[in-house]
Amino acid sequence: MGGIFYLLHMIGTAAVGFYLIIPFVVGSLQKLSLNAQEGAINTVRLANRIAQYGLVVQLITGGYIMSKGEYSVAWMVIVSLLLLAMFAFGGIMGKPLKSALAGIREKRDIKQDIGKLRTFSLLLALSLLVMIIFMVYQI
Repeated sequence: MGGIFYLLHMIGTAAVGFYLIIPFVVGSLQKLSLNAQEGAINTVRLANRIAQYGLVVQLITGGYIMSKGEYSVAWMVIVSLLLLAMFAFGGIMGKPLKSALAGIREKRDIKQDIGKLRTFSLLLALSLLVMIIFMVYQI
C-alpha cells in the first residue's frame, strides 16, 4: 500500500511543479499582445487549478507517508505550514487571474492584476523551493 502512496505523491509533485515556472510565465505577460495575454492567463488559470488538485494529493499522500515514518515534530509542522501557504497563495491568485481576464475582455488596464500575479507566483515558487529543500534534507 505504501508504494501506491509514494507513486501518487510523485504524481502530485509533478502537478505542483508548475509553481516553479509560473513566475517566468507571469513575468513575460506584459510583453505579449492582448490575445496572447488572454491565452496565457487562461493557461495559467487552468494549470493553477490542476496544481491545486496536486496539492490535495500531496496533502493526503504526504499525511499518510508522515504517519508511517519517523520525522521530527518541527519538520512536520514546517512542512504542513508550507503546504498550507501554497494552498493559500494558489487560491488567492485565482481572483487576479479572473480579474485580468475580465480586464482584457473589457479593454482596461491590467497592470495591477499582473503585479498581484507576479507577487503570488513568486511566493508560490519560493514556498515550493523551501518545501523541496525540507523534503530532501529533512532538516
